Amino acid sequence: MTEKKEQLMDKIVSLCKRRGFVFAGSEIYGGLANSWDFGPYGTELMNNIRNHWWDFFITRRPDMVGLDSTIIMNPKVWEASGHVAGFTDPLVEDKVTHKRYRVDHLLEEHGHDPMGMTLDAMWEIIQKEKIKSPDGNELTQPRKFNLMLKTFLGPVEDDSALAYLRPETAQGMFVDFQHVLQTTRRKLPLGIAQVGKCFRNEITPGQFIFRLREFNLMEFEYFFDPERDKWEDVFETWLSEMKKYWKELGIKDKDLYFHEIPDGERAHYSKRTIDIEYKFPFGLKELHAIAYRTDYDLKSHIEKSGKDLMYTDPESGRKFIPHVIEPTFGVDRTFLAVICAAYCEEKAPTAKGGTEIRTVLKIPKYLAPIKVTVLPLSRKENLVKKSHEIWDALRPHWRSEYDETQSIGRRYRRQDEIGTPFCVTVDFETLKDKAVTVRDRDTMKQERIKIDKLVDYLKGKFEE
Repeated sequence: MTEKKEQLMDKIVSLCKRRGFVFAGSEIYGGLANSWDFGPYGTELMNNIRNHWWDFFITRRPDMVGLDSTIIMNPKVWEASGHVAGFTDPLVEDKVTHKRYRVDHLLEEHGHDPMGMTLDAMWEIIQKEKIKSPDGNELTQPRKFNLMLKTFLGPVEDDSALAYLRPETAQGMFVDFQHVLQTTRRKLPLGIAQVGKCFRNEITPGQFIFRLREFNLMEFEYFFDPERDKWEDVFETWLSEMKKYWKELGIKDKDLYFHEIPDGERAHYSKRTIDIEYKFPFGLKELHAIAYRTDYDLKSHIEKSGKDLMYTDPESGRKFIPHVIEPTFGVDRTFLAVICAAYCEEKAPTAKGGTEIRTVLKIPKYLAPIKVTVLPLSRKENLVKKSHEIWDALRPHWRSEYDETQSIGRRYRRQDEIGTPFCVTVDFETLKDKAVTVRDRDTMKQERIKIDKLVDYLKGKFEE
């Protein structure tokens, strides 16, 4: 990562901490490695991202339904899905400190592309180039490490009580497939979607909130008849929808790269996978993905559970195992990409007629944590009273805020950094002309609007 990009990422992390988007988890106790809490504005942005995704992919469509399955499932689910045996990453250990590291990450840092490499090939490079641990010590030979986070149910911690925290939300949608069909009476094609917490025992979490052990996923399984619908067409249709979605997030096409995963490197269930990578300040990294899972999961659960998860065509009576296209979206990574795409530094006029650099998050209006903020020009009782009346009128329509501390210029800058699209300033003229000044975040232009027209005016702005 170049120095300029490092500085940009440092600025983004600083803004997130300073403005209440993200806090270090358990900080008063020294924290926990790569554990992060989402603060008041971060929580609002996360909720807006989730709600917008749900609206875009589920609510607006006639062929989608939702699900909220449990985080802890019967361990047999993960045996059937292949996660217990195959959900692994390559690992090395520092011979002195016994810290463990992802081999592929170490090789990337030394200029190698580890995609498709065997463990032996990785070990050969480590030996040839004498690659050391970050602490400068010798490394052990690479081995596979399972990423499933274990827990125990009940009072005894033995194999009979072993359970796992889910590493993905997909399996809940597969094991409940028949229940969904029976209760919704839907026909194929049909998508089942859910949003929720997932857990992976990442060896080297890092890059702020990019790689976490506890993270959020938004994904859906789109079930279809492989004899009637060509999987290639279904795949391309959903990839096209994903492109429209990124545009609504404010993510530019030029910052996305579509990485076609070759044979031998895809997950065990996939016939085709595309990782959609985003140009973060710290490099090109996976943001979302889309995979053709074939009938792998349903077939495996049928074999392992002995239950009938097949679909019966209501017209022909033909029974078959549906195939699946799976688009997956990391919520935390989407959150970070939205902030990175929105982060701007630009010249702004000062009260004294000069210019200064202002930092602003130009987040799409419908994702902004706070939509409108009311700012009284002073703390005079009559202005404060009128400002609260206006705030009361705005709250039923938008997540809004009231701020009377510091100078008006500093309050504008604070709202710019939060990403608030509109500030409503209440001044002494307001008491005479019953109007307020509305400031646009992106253009900094100000417009005088009558109080009784304010809600309609802002509704029009949010619809633009």
